[in-house]
Amino acid sequence: MKINSLPATDDFSNGQETDLTINKKIRILIVDDSAHVRQGLVTMLSLAARNMKLELDLAGEACNGNEAILRAEALQPDMILMDLEMPVLDGYLATQWIKSAHPSILIVALSIHSDPASRQKAAQAGVDAFIEKGAPLDELIQAIQKSRKVL
Repeated sequence: MKINSLPATDDFSNGQETDLTINKKIRILIVDDSAHVRQGLVTMLSLAARNMKLELDLAGEACNGNEAILRAEALQPDMILMDLEMPVLDGYLATQWIKSAHPSILIVALSIHSDPASRQKAAQAGVDAFIEKGAPLDELIQAIQKSRKVL
């Protein structure tokens, strides 16, 4: 499957294919209000990194938009995997703040809502790519691999 790119945003690839090996270690912040989802992503990415020889550094986790902003500031990740619907501060507003302060941080939206209105709202917030929760792990790996082009 392909990454669902958003209109008027960079989908990382600029139309070019990428290798299966990432040379630069990519620092990733995982943001989701569900501890189970965060742990599942950590586990899947750790296994994928080993099996596919991906250079990943799972830099940290956050459970809401406020924590995402604080951790992005402190950890300076290359990429954030951002849930959009969270308590305290949602991923849309957190994305806007993070992108305004750190435009080079790539933000991949993870959401159960893949309708056009949600995608448009995510694009307006500044996400770089959109992946529906429950999509095959390959889609997330592709987003990480394509990020090498812009890091």
